[in-house]
Amino acid sequence: MNLLPFAVIWALLFVAVIVLFFYRRSIAAHEDDTLHVLDSDQQQVAEQLKIAQRLEVVEKWGKFLTVVMIVYGLVLLGVYGYLKFVESSRIPIS
Repeated sequence: MNLLPFAVIWALLFVAVIVLFFYRRSIAAHEDDTLHVLDSDQQQVAEQLKIAQRLEVVEKWGKFLTVVMIVYGLVLLGVYGYLKFVESSRIPIS
């Protein structure tokens, strides 16, 4: 059984997690950690809320894809190990 297509899918998941990581970092770089409570700061409060919502969505997808990638990788590793075990258990016919 050829596991290469499954390994490519795992690699794509890995790349997606890395891309989301850097995308989250770029969003967080624009985040303002200062608490704005004055009426004159309404523009900044709205911007903070917008950035916080974007971060929340990216974090949710990042966590989901990370779990999927890890579970998929462990299953793939298990299948590979099982196939190698079965292959090594065969009695050579001569």
